[in-house]
Amino acid sequence: MDINAICSELRKGAEKLALHTTVQKNHALGCVKQALIEARQDILSANAKDVAAARAKNTSEALVERLALDDKKFDSILSALEVIIAQKDPIGEEVAGWKAPKGMTIRQVRVPLGVVGIIYESRPNVTVDAFSLAYKSGNAILLRGSSSALCSNQAIAVAIRDGLAAAGHDGVKNSFYLCESLSHDDVNQMLTAVGKIDVILPRGSARLINAVVENAKVPVIQTGAGVCHMYVDDGGDITIAANIAKNAKMQRPGACNAIETVIVNKRIASEFLPVLAKTLNGEVQLRADEVCFPVLEGALKNCGILPDNENCLVRARPEDFGFEFLDYILAVKTVDSLDEAITYINTHNTKHSECIITNNRSHAREFQARVDAACIYVNASTRFTDGGEFGFGAELGISTQKLHARGPMGITALTTTKYLIDGDGQIR
Repeated sequence: MDINAICSELRKGAEKLALHTTVQKNHALGCVKQALIEARQDILSANAKDVAAARAKNTSEALVERLALDDKKFDSILSALEVIIAQKDPIGEEVAGWKAPKGMTIRQVRVPLGVVGIIYESRPNVTVDAFSLAYKSGNAILLRGSSSALCSNQAIAVAIRDGLAAAGHDGVKNSFYLCESLSHDDVNQMLTAVGKIDVILPRGSARLINAVVENAKVPVIQTGAGVCHMYVDDGGDITIAANIAKNAKMQRPGACNAIETVIVNKRIASEFLPVLAKTLNGEVQLRADEVCFPVLEGALKNCGILPDNENCLVRARPEDFGFEFLDYILAVKTVDSLDEAITYINTHNTKHSECIITNNRSHAREFQARVDAACIYVNASTRFTDGGEFGFGAELGISTQKLHARGPMGITALTTTKYLIDGDGQIR
């Protein structure tokens, strides 16, 4: 990859796109949507090749699910694009304004970041999401997906380029580039492209994210692995807790907002754990601490799940706590108090999404105040940590850092501000 030539073109595209009106950007995105519709079967066929290749490599089904597209997921991509088109354009928004003591007018306005790079794994929907969010916010974007989704990403990129071409003068064709090479040197070039790429976003496994953070010389918006927890308080509804645990673990176990550990207050463990075992029905391997294991063992035997399915319950190892399984595996542990639960979570989490199940309002507010994470839920599934669910249409990822952006990142995450100062001859 010729990073200098590519970034030079993207910079030209960014400068042009930054001057486009909302109407122009929306027209181009509408043309991209139409091109995606026309290329639906080509994209799904390309994705089928990626999925077949992944299964041939014995990739876990949870990770295959992240890679696979079907008509329902394709429609979701189109719906997300529609939401982005309908959203308010942040560029030019006046964040603040005032008059200086010397009489100058000062305005802080929102502007694009410029050239954005995103390095991501699987999830071909990210190709459309990242492009459309960047385009609407006036940024050029360089995408580098994984080899596992190469066929899918190539087919999607063709549709995006066709859509921008169909938009005529409103389509800034050099604002988008997909790196189709499989060389790891391309990633290194992106990470060290100081002055050429304004910001890098990694999206994928902890290994990928750590590699980007450790090696990048370009500024990074850090997205995080999802070691997410659900704490069942002694004042919690056990039926609600079990249903939320099932959703948060089983709907998409390979997602970063799926829970990896259930923490239960000892005072209700004997009441809650049998309900959890029955609700999960042996479909999730439970890795239980010494207190939880005998309770779950008895409950699973009563349900007729044990001994037929011995794999559904094992004794937890220390390394199971604070680990992102990305699979149908759930660690289960007990604590004596809310304070112990909060301390444990802040020690073992990745600052992504955390949940408490409680009917005690003061416990709920203390949990939200003290737990250090981007998103903190009371009596709701962590699976809602998502740009679409937050009303952003799509997301660039979930930021777990504290600078610039945190949580699901939508359009405004790709903007910064500058100050515009108007005077009439003032000197200092």
